[in-house]
Amino acid sequence: MAKKSAISAWESLFRTQVTVMRALSAEFPRDADLSLTEYDVLFTISKQPDHSIRMRDLRTQVLLTQPSVSRLVDRLVDRGLVAKCPEPDDARGSLVRLTESGYALYRRCAVQHGRSIIDHVGSALSAEELEQLQSLTEKLRLSVEGRAGTATKQAAGVKHTEGKH
Repeated sequence: MAKKSAISAWESLFRTQVTVMRALSAEFPRDADLSLTEYDVLFTISKQPDHSIRMRDLRTQVLLTQPSVSRLVDRLVDRGLVAKCPEPDDARGSLVRLTESGYALYRRCAVQHGRSIIDHVGSALSAEELEQLQSLTEKLRLSVEGRAGTATKQAAGVKHTEGKH
């Protein structure tokens, strides 16, 4: 029974996420010349101290592959919305920082996007249900991240010992 419940819950979560994202995407400000994915990158950077983030950390926080994040950031750099600079602690890495115009565009879109989120999510659920939803999704995310981290460490250990036989 637990297996079937887990599958049903996942299907419900996934279909709900797709439905809500379609609605939010349809209402996303078109005059900003910014995609929802680009907005997500600006949003992620805006939540960081000094509005900057290491590129490798940005890659783990957005739903894109490594090459896609790099290309997207390069496009945002070309548009003057973010700047890339060397990472002080790692010569191979880079920091991505919001520019003033990038932050202004993010804020302008955030107001309308926030209204859409409130309209679609906030109006469908009570305050208690919103808290419960946040708690459950956070619990699920942390559990999956923990398992993924363990699997990554185990795979690295296997690779490491494989070369020593």
